[in-house]
Amino acid sequence: MSKTRIKYICSNCGYESLRWLGRCSECDSWNTFTEEIIESSKRKVTTAKTKVVVSKIDEISADEKERIKTGIIEFDRVLGGGLMPGSVILLGGDPGIGKSTLAMQVASKINQKVLYVTGEESDKQIKLRAARLKLKSDDFFVFPETDMGHILASINKVSPAVIVIDSIQTMYRTELENAPGTITQIRECTSLLMEEAKKRHFCIIIIGHVTKEGMIAGPKILEHIVDTVIQFEGEPNHSFRMLRAQKNRFGSTNEIGIFDMREDGLHEVKNPSELFLDGSERKAPGSVVTSSIEGTRSILLEVQALVTPSNYGYPQRVSTGFDQRRLSILLAVLEKRAKLRVSANNIFVNMAGGVRINEPAVDLAVCCSIASSLFDKVIDNSVVVVGEVGLGGEIRNVNSIEKRILEAEKLGFKQILIPSGNVKESKQKHTISIKPVDDISSSINLLMK
Repeated sequence: MSKTRIKYICSNCGYESLRWLGRCSECDSWNTFTEEIIESSKRKVTTAKTKVVVSKIDEISADEKERIKTGIIEFDRVLGGGLMPGSVILLGGDPGIGKSTLAMQVASKINQKVLYVTGEESDKQIKLRAARLKLKSDDFFVFPETDMGHILASINKVSPAVIVIDSIQTMYRTELENAPGTITQIRECTSLLMEEAKKRHFCIIIIGHVTKEGMIAGPKILEHIVDTVIQFEGEPNHSFRMLRAQKNRFGSTNEIGIFDMREDGLHEVKNPSELFLDGSERKAPGSVVTSSIEGTRSILLEVQALVTPSNYGYPQRVSTGFDQRRLSILLAVLEKRAKLRVSANNIFVNMAGGVRINEPAVDLAVCCSIASSLFDKVIDNSVVVVGEVGLGGEIRNVNSIEKRILEAEKLGFKQILIPSGNVKESKQKHTISIKPVDDISSSINLLMK
């Protein structure tokens, strides 16, 4: 009786080893090796017997108009204008975040044939979900299956324009000895789907699970195989969801889509600023409104800060939705350049609404909110604060200043603080009062009047 041979594969980079390793020698990740069976059958490389066609790039016809519009504007924006035929999209997110709901709503909006392949639910469960979401479509086909051979046969029968795989961790190829969900099965199933998509020019949306660290489960090479990787994010205590593109061969990775999760499914949020500013009308120390650019849109949001005396141990530095290391730098600038005694206080910073912001243009708003809480003085909630803070305490220029001004003006704000260097970029006449600032001290003094 032949003994089964095994190998160990790093789930992060795909490095293979004949023995288990605590740390991967390729990517230096810890505890990422999983045990898998070594496939006995070897694939033979054969020369194609059919006529090989090599085309000049000028002779190839391709048009952006070929994109498939889903009718969901937020989803199309993240993809770069819609689904590209022949592309493979990997959709990841936490359990229960709404990946399957989003995929079903997208599938029902497409005016072409869609095949929804599910390995986690039965066809009756899909029907019940469609009834709850009030989805109706004559071109929506459901196939509960996990065998890739049967899935390819159903594709040949239906000839869909878009295929949804829910989820890739449940699919398997019978010629492989490994169990479904292993790295080998995930990699080989995705490669087969990619090959069919490129050959027959249909679009595939693959739903993938995530690990406890928030990364898409499976080898890192999986993200290199597909054309687009989009992450569906959301806070458990908030109803809104954010769709971000981490990789996109057919569009920008800076765009985001914002949805509101309700009982009847996901609803598009056409004005995110109103969502994130909900409750900012109440005047309180430590609250400042700022503007962040997400893709091509300007979003206004509220920055909240709380400063309390530290009576024991080291002062706490806690931030939600804002980079902790960036907060430490800004506190050092306030201490050195603005002469604010913050080193002996606990500092808590929160981006209201549960949104995460990495843009440096919110630096000035964070500093002003901390000063407001420290002095227990209210900053007028009709003022928007924008600017990057340098280590010398200077206020540095930010990008897309005109979009920020127009968004603040549209929502009825009366005044906006911007870096002095950005004033010349604003050539239009605005009803909102524009106040240029040069350094952190003058900014705080201006708002504390």
